[in-house]
Amino acid sequence: MSLVTEVVVPRYGIAWYPWAVQYFFLIALSYTSLWVAAPGIILGKQHWLATSRLALLACVSTTLVAPVALLADLHQPLRFWHFYAHPTPWSWMSIGSFLLPLHLAATLLLAWLAWRPALKTRAQAGDGWFSRIAGWIAWGDWQVSRKIMVLAGLAALATSVGMMVYTGAEVAIVKGRPLWHTVWLPFMFVATGTIGACGLILVLNRISGLRSPDTNRQMLAIMVGACVAAGFIALTWFLDGANAVSGSVAAALDSIDQSAAWRSTAIEGGIAGVLLAVLAFLARRTPGRRRAFGWMLGLLALHVAWMFRWVVLMNVQTVARNSAGFHDYHVAFGSYGLTGIIGIFGLWLTALLLIELLVPWREASLDPQRDAPPAAPISNASVSAASQGAPRHG
Repeated sequence: MSLVTEVVVPRYGIAWYPWAVQYFFLIALSYTSLWVAAPGIILGKQHWLATSRLALLACVSTTLVAPVALLADLHQPLRFWHFYAHPTPWSWMSIGSFLLPLHLAATLLLAWLAWRPALKTRAQAGDGWFSRIAGWIAWGDWQVSRKIMVLAGLAALATSVGMMVYTGAEVAIVKGRPLWHTVWLPFMFVATGTIGACGLILVLNRISGLRSPDTNRQMLAIMVGACVAAGFIALTWFLDGANAVSGSVAAALDSIDQSAAWRSTAIEGGIAGVLLAVLAFLARRTPGRRRAFGWMLGLLALHVAWMFRWVVLMNVQTVARNSAGFHDYHVAFGSYGLTGIIGIFGLWLTALLLIELLVPWREASLDPQRDAPPAAPISNASVSAASQGAPRHG
């Protein structure tokens, strides 16, 4: 007599959709691009002025759009008020619901103070509705001291650090997913976020017409450093699991050991990261290469940063928690898939175009007490390129 025992394990759908990838991607670009803008805005480094202008543009546009992706990922966006009606201080998600509005407000305040002198100059230009709107945004002709500008910048930096900690801890705290439950994940979020921010600034430097050679050189240098840091973190992460130093990392490697798809993803990601680091290192050494290939390396950097979050947040959910094997996931066409991804990109592009239309950010001196554009921009090359790129707003 033989007995057969059947064990039925329910199959659960994924909890986080591509909206989460968009949010973690955009918010990482937000706080890391703010760090890149800090030398010019807070420390007043004139050689960093062009980079800070572009970094602030990247920071504001991504900060405006990131909360929209987060609300969409709640599945029922109107329930966001539950976070405030029923706060749970022991939950990183609840903590983040309070940090995110503070970060948004601090970033917008800093940008307003940095752009206000250029807005006041634009308000006096007499070009119709654009001057009127600039005057409304500038909100009067009064001046703000440099100390207030620095305090606003420090407040924004403080909230950005909070966003960095909360977004990393929110994922790493999940014990049910060994691939998430590791101390290395938050550091990898920061490293890849820095890579993506440098890439976005390189792309904006090209498409805005500014084409500052200083920005290309500075961003490629930071990108190389971030790629080296990401490689070191990835290697240490792998060695922790291979040598069974960390239980969660070892369990994570064991869970994907038999997956050909995961192996191909790891190889692809490794090749993309190494290729980016090598090409960025070679390009930064020659002005001609920086000018010709900087924006293409920027696109590759954005791909690396976005794909890392896709693998971590989406591919990890295909690993079965209650049974063996893997669950198939295919990107749907609707709002929870491809349309949502394209929609968030379109929303970011809309925010960028509105800033481009209404704010003369190219002329921003990043000094709240300066009412006119700087007499001598960063370099002659950036001046000629900026004047050719956007004659209406630059």
